[in-house]
Amino acid sequence: MADAAVDGTRRVLVAADKFKGSLTAVEVAERVTAGLRRVVPDVRVEALPVADGGDGTVAAAVAAGFERREVRVTGPLGDEVTAAYALREGTAVVEMAEASGLQRLPAGVLAPLTASTYGSGELLRAALDAGARTIVFGVGGSATTDGGAGMLSALGARFLDGAGAPVAPGGGGLAGLVSADLSGLDPRLSDVELVLASDVDNPLTGPKGAPAVYGPQKGASPDDVRALDAALAHFAKVLEETESVGARAAASPGAGAAGGIGFGAMLLGARFRPGIEVMLDVLGFAPALARAGLVITGEGSLDEQTLHGKAPAGVAAAARAAGKEVVAVCGRLALPAEVLGRAGIRRAYPLTDVEPDVAKCIADAGPILERVAESIARDFLA
Repeated sequence: MADAAVDGTRRVLVAADKFKGSLTAVEVAERVTAGLRRVVPDVRVEALPVADGGDGTVAAAVAAGFERREVRVTGPLGDEVTAAYALREGTAVVEMAEASGLQRLPAGVLAPLTASTYGSGELLRAALDAGARTIVFGVGGSATTDGGAGMLSALGARFLDGAGAPVAPGGGGLAGLVSADLSGLDPRLSDVELVLASDVDNPLTGPKGAPAVYGPQKGASPDDVRALDAALAHFAKVLEETESVGARAAASPGAGAAGGIGFGAMLLGARFRPGIEVMLDVLGFAPALARAGLVITGEGSLDEQTLHGKAPAGVAAAARAAGKEVVAVCGRLALPAEVLGRAGIRRAYPLTDVEPDVAKCIADAGPILERVAESIARDFLA
C-alpha cells in the first residue's frame, strides 16, 4: 500500500503561476514543496512553474530546462535594457514584457501615447539569429499601445508620415501615418512557426479593443483612449490600403493583446492560441501530469479573470481531462466553491485563511504559503 501511495496520491505536481508582487512561480513551487514535506517528508514532488504568456513566461521556460539568453534591446521609452528569452532545441520562448513591459518603465512613469514595442521586435530577431524554428511569442503586461508598429519596424517594416520620415514612436504617432511598407520584413520570418500566446482575445479597436479595455491600465486618459483607438484604426486602414493586409487581422481574436502587438504579430503570420495551452505544451506538462496523483496549481488572485484563460484554469482543465485531482493555492480567493468545482478545482487554499491581514500576506507570502501547503498535506496526503 505504501508504494501505491507514493506512486499515486502522494506523488504531487506543483504547476502554479506567480503570486504577482510577492512570489515568482519558481518561489511558489519551492514554498509549497517545503510545506508539504514538513508534514509528509517522503512525498515525491515535481515542480513545473507555469505561465500564461504574460510576464514570467521566460522564467517558467527556464525552470523547465530551456536555456536563458540575454540581449540588449530598446526599452519602451527608447533607452537600452537587458532582456531575456529562452531557447531549447530550436524552440524559442519570447516574452514581450521583457522588452516592452510596464516593468521596464521608471517608477511612477507611464507613457500611453509614446511607449514603443521596438525592443520586442529586436527580441524576435535575436531568436531568429539563434536559429529558432518555432517561436512562442508570449504577450501581456505591456507598457505599449502601438499595434505592434515598433516591433514591425525593428524587423524591417517602414511606417512613414507625409514628409517621408518615420512616424513618431508609440500609438500616438500612428495618427500621422501616410504609408506602410512591409517588403523589408526579415525574410526568415516566413520559415518560422510563430505562435501568439495570450490570455486575452480582444480585437484591435472598438469598445472591446486594446485602447478601451487596457489603455487606462497604462495611464491613458479618456482623451488618450479615444486618440489611440483612432490611431490604431487608421494604422489598420493604411495597411489595408497600401499592403492589402490589416482589416481581417484587426478584427481577429487576440489582435488587441498587449496594446495591439497581437495585431502586428498576425501580420507576421502568427497563429493565435490561448497562452496557457501553448505553455503547457512547451513546458512538457502532459508527461509530468501522467506521473502525478495530485496537482497543485494557483496564482495570486483566484477570481473571475482566472476562468478566462489564466494559468490555473488551464492546468485544472488539463488535469480534470486526465482524471487527476486538483487543488489550488492563492493569495486571495474570490470564487465560490461551486465555481471552482466547475473549473476542475476541488478546493482552494488562500493565504488569507492563515493571515487575514492582506498587507501581511503580501509581505510574508512565502512563509504563509508554506503553512497553507502543510494544510494541503494534512488534507490530501497524510
